[in-house]
Amino acid sequence: MKRLGVLIVGALLVQTSVWAELQNVEVGGKIRVRWRHWDYAYADDSRGEIRIPGNFLPRRPIGDERGVVSVFNWDDKGNDLDFTEILTLLSVKADFTDHVAAQIELESYDIFGEDFRSDYITGADSRANTNDDVEVVQAYIEADELYGTPLRLRVGRQKMEFGKGWIVGATASSGRSQPFDALRLTYSSDILDVDAWASVLAEGGVGEQDGDVDFYGVYATLKPIEPLSVSAYWLFVRDARSISDTNFVAPIEWLENWLGRDDYDPTTLHTVGTRLFGKAGNFDYDLELAYQFGEADAVGALFRPIGFNYGDDGAEFSAWGGDVEVGYSMELWWLRRAYIGGAYFGGEDNRDVDFFEWLLGTGSPDASVSFNRVFPSYTYTEILDRPRNMSNVWQARAGVELQATETISAKLELAYYEALEPFDMPAYVTFGDFRVPLAPALSFWTQEGGDEIGFMSTLQVTYDYTEDLMFRATWQHLFSGDGTQDGAFITNNGLSSIMGTDDADADYFSLEAVLKF
Repeated sequence: MKRLGVLIVGALLVQTSVWAELQNVEVGGKIRVRWRHWDYAYADDSRGEIRIPGNFLPRRPIGDERGVVSVFNWDDKGNDLDFTEILTLLSVKADFTDHVAAQIELESYDIFGEDFRSDYITGADSRANTNDDVEVVQAYIEADELYGTPLRLRVGRQKMEFGKGWIVGATASSGRSQPFDALRLTYSSDILDVDAWASVLAEGGVGEQDGDVDFYGVYATLKPIEPLSVSAYWLFVRDARSISDTNFVAPIEWLENWLGRDDYDPTTLHTVGTRLFGKAGNFDYDLELAYQFGEADAVGALFRPIGFNYGDDGAEFSAWGGDVEVGYSMELWWLRRAYIGGAYFGGEDNRDVDFFEWLLGTGSPDASVSFNRVFPSYTYTEILDRPRNMSNVWQARAGVELQATETISAKLELAYYEALEPFDMPAYVTFGDFRVPLAPALSFWTQEGGDEIGFMSTLQVTYDYTEDLMFRATWQHLFSGDGTQDGAFITNNGLSSIMGTDDADADYFSLEAVLKF
């Protein structure tokens, strides 16, 4: 009913503009071709490989019943990841009278070779399955200057990006669009911009009375003076899909209710934050800080102790996240800007058990809930943060931006990454390259893993061939620390391990061409 009310309000707001006439049509788009290569980073199985089996971790709430699973290997003995991707974007925007507009945008993301139609061995012309190649990433109606006010309404599928895209952005991993099916109302003036929206992330249908995932938010930016702009926001994700650890007969379900087990509520993730940014003289700065709170039942359900039925139905979000960067611009030979910065994503690792929890197994598990990155388009590193969900980690960085010619620019950066809460490894001894567990059944017997992820160097060179065509080369190198082999849980918002079979350094290379029109 809430969503129906929102849509009715939107329909009433635009009803006076339905007779608008077409005035102008704009066609645009983008083609990006990118070769990508990772050395010594990823496991052969993209679904992840078991590093520590579950039967070596009895009664420990790992978050995965299989045990410690990782998509990384940090080992020079495995295969490298290598592919070429092509992103095609086509957009049509129509302007009508009475400040009405509409936009439709189509996108296709493909890997070279996946749609080749012929089998050269047999000569059979077997056509590829291309049903899902093209997606509608924008399809919205826009009414501007509603009733003579500085309000704009957009209804339909649309991209949303606020600030630098640190918390909500228009692109997901691999640069693909991240659209929202939403109703969005915008107020804009010379000193104040305010956006408010309601979005449906997942529709539960008739299977549940209240089984949807919705996303609401308000984002405001105040620009009182040139050196200072201030943004403040509230984001709310509500996941009402039902969660159940068990499905027993009625008497046992009643007993569960009496004991307070298997009692999950909707997940309610609130994020409140602020951003201060601006430029004063040659200095520029950008500080963003956010705090999260709410019920984390969907996360808690993952943390069933291995060998037991029940997760943490009392899990809560309670974490800080932030990013800061200060830069200084200059014209010194090729040097144009130098900067320092850092990032922090609060996290937990409660995956250990004490002796009595191991012996009795009666204690309620504690979920490991870290800062949720929500829906960012901001990427820190293509090695560790490729899906843009790195958490339970802090970073410090410094870099320079260079301008060799009018068309050639470069960026150099060195960053350090460290896990906030390392993983407690089962006690082991080392024989050469092998780790031999001492007593895996005694899962309370652990030793703290390493927290140093390592240093990351980045070199990126961009060549603007024309205003529309750009070429770019990127190289990142991870000087791996002990936290890689020891498996700190820093990916998938702190829910997945990066444990490898070794701690070899890793590299990422990419070459890309982007044409916009």
